[in-house]
Amino acid sequence: MARIDRAALRQKIQQLEGLTDEERAALMELAATKRYGLVWEEREEEVEERLREQLPVLIEDTSLRIVEHGPLARDTGQRPVLPNHILIEGDNLEALTALSYTHEGKVDVIYIDPPYNTGNRDFVYNDSFVDSEDSYRHSKWLSFMSKRLRIAKRLLSDHGVIFISIDDNEQANLKLLCDEVFGEENFLGNISRKQSSGAKNDTSSGRVIATVDYIVVYKKGNFEFKPYKIKSNKTYTLKDDIGYFSARALEMQGGGDTLPQRPRMGYSVYYNKSTNDVKLLFDYDLNNDPVYEEPSFELLSQGYECYRPRKRDMALGRWRWGDATFKEKFQNNGVYFSKGRVFIKERATDNIDKYPEALIEDYLNTVGTNEMKEIFSGRVFDFPKPMCLIKFLCSVSADKSSTVLDFFAGSGTTLHAVMQLNKEDGGRRQCILVTNNENNICREV
Repeated sequence: MARIDRAALRQKIQQLEGLTDEERAALMELAATKRYGLVWEEREEEVEERLREQLPVLIEDTSLRIVEHGPLARDTGQRPVLPNHILIEGDNLEALTALSYTHEGKVDVIYIDPPYNTGNRDFVYNDSFVDSEDSYRHSKWLSFMSKRLRIAKRLLSDHGVIFISIDDNEQANLKLLCDEVFGEENFLGNISRKQSSGAKNDTSSGRVIATVDYIVVYKKGNFEFKPYKIKSNKTYTLKDDIGYFSARALEMQGGGDTLPQRPRMGYSVYYNKSTNDVKLLFDYDLNNDPVYEEPSFELLSQGYECYRPRKRDMALGRWRWGDATFKEKFQNNGVYFSKGRVFIKERATDNIDKYPEALIEDYLNTVGTNEMKEIFSGRVFDFPKPMCLIKFLCSVSADKSSTVLDFFAGSGTTLHAVMQLNKEDGGRRQCILVTNNENNICREV
């Protein structure tokens, strides 16, 4: 059977005359290449016509440059070495196209807060608001987002991550779209963020009161979250020669917690209690079944016990530490063995390494609103995301020299958060904002 050029077929369907929108949509669905996933009608944007005829070029307006006069400039007269943040004004599809020539594979973190497509005139398509009466509003939104996310993937580095804020209106569609663009295997999680306390007495809608929105997270390449430190509130009832401690399982739980994802993190731990000695063996082969070899008879006969990470969702688990870290912690009395499992000793003076969880309750929208009020003494932006939320996302995903991109800049909170982080820890993170600048950030604001 000859292969059908489905792209050409869809083009022909678009050109057919005498069809209603519903008939054309039905034919487009039949012509779709997918057997599973989203199907929508592609809607061309006016900017695409420009992109076919013109290559977008970024032109620096030096008159708007903001020069930082830091301590180095005051003390030595030299220009301080600081990150060169960039604000790009214009349609973000054109800007992303330009960035694909200059920054492909160079962006470490992307955070975007795109239109939620609520139907309440929050989403503009070809200079017109898309309202709830538009029967193609979801197709328009998907077409709009798909083009931008495909370029965003090209911009991400091989250890990059993208965070996308969204609510119930498009969250399900966004998840399927991102599965297609970034790969389902690169989905790191769907974070529910408590955005408000809710109108507790409002039952007029007949629906569940919405108090959360979401942050959809996808990685590229070998990205890993960075832990952040929290004070432990545990009780310390176990005791050794050093003092009291609590026990935390060495087995990894959460994103990337299976052995196939981190093949060097699933070694066998052989522990001899009488001699207080450990031996670590990489005695497994992921290409064979069973994966692990039979426990070493020689070591067992010498009094060693064998410890291996348990399964996680039918897949083999892995440890939190690599073998070098394990040896270091064991030598410093930081490992505890009990009931066939291995535990980390956490003491009352320790800060615990914590990783992002699926629920965030600390960064309500009122925090963002109050931050803006402190700066401007009034309400300047609608629904700004809290700066502390963006700081948190950057702190668990970006190192001090990372490049951060936000191509739905809005109030500019992402740049504010990056600059604040740099100030706090001496980092040199660079931030790139893309905006149509309806809010006149860095001009009137």
